[in-house]
Amino acid sequence: RNCGFCNISHGKPEPVSKTEPLKIAEVVHDLHLKHAVITSVTRDDLPDGGAHAFERTITEIKNKNPETSIEVLIPDFKNDIDALNIIFNSQISVFNHNIETIKRLYQIARAQANYEVSLNVLQSAAQVKGRKFYIKSGFMIGLGEDIQELEKLMEDLAGAGVEILTIGQYLRPSLKHLEVKKYYTDEEFLNLENSAYKKGFLKVVSGPFVRSSYKAGEILTELNKRK
Repeated sequence: RNCGFCNISHGKPEPVSKTEPLKIAEVVHDLHLKHAVITSVTRDDLPDGGAHAFERTITEIKNKNPETSIEVLIPDFKNDIDALNIIFNSQISVFNHNIETIKRLYQIARAQANYEVSLNVLQSAAQVKGRKFYIKSGFMIGLGEDIQELEKLMEDLAGAGVEILTIGQYLRPSLKHLEVKKYYTDEEFLNLENSAYKKGFLKVVSGPFVRSSYKAGEILTELNKRK
């Protein structure tokens, strides 16, 4: 979708590979991964947004690596509940969809996405009956937001049912991308983390170099031990 912060090439994608799910499962096996994070570019060209490709990949990983936990980081699938249900019904331990930034900046940073759609995706995950997965989201700071907007963003995410939250500094990939408006201090990241915990998140990871998959396996292990 050619987001203003993203350094992934924009254009017509290749057809979905039928062999990719098995190849990924083999890589997970060869690397002896205990936790695998599966993600993709946004595939608006596909009727299901790529949901079946995710499901096939998850199934192949579990068939070959039954002890490996799986986290998915998905696009919004245009909030298609049928596509989302394919993911909800798969063998995942963590469901992640990143909100990325505050609502006001969506037209600048994510012009082809929608803030409410992303919240609805997360809320749909939270409403799955008998779910066995955690719900995760994350956002960048440094694009021009203020503290009140960040507080509202965290309130919205907590209200949508998000349990794991990642907060990281936006770093400009190139001069063609959105400029950094502010570099946050370690103290400011800590303040955001403390504020997030007060809003009810189970786990918050906040720091300049934190990204959505940062210590993903360790976070899952920690939460499972709390049960």
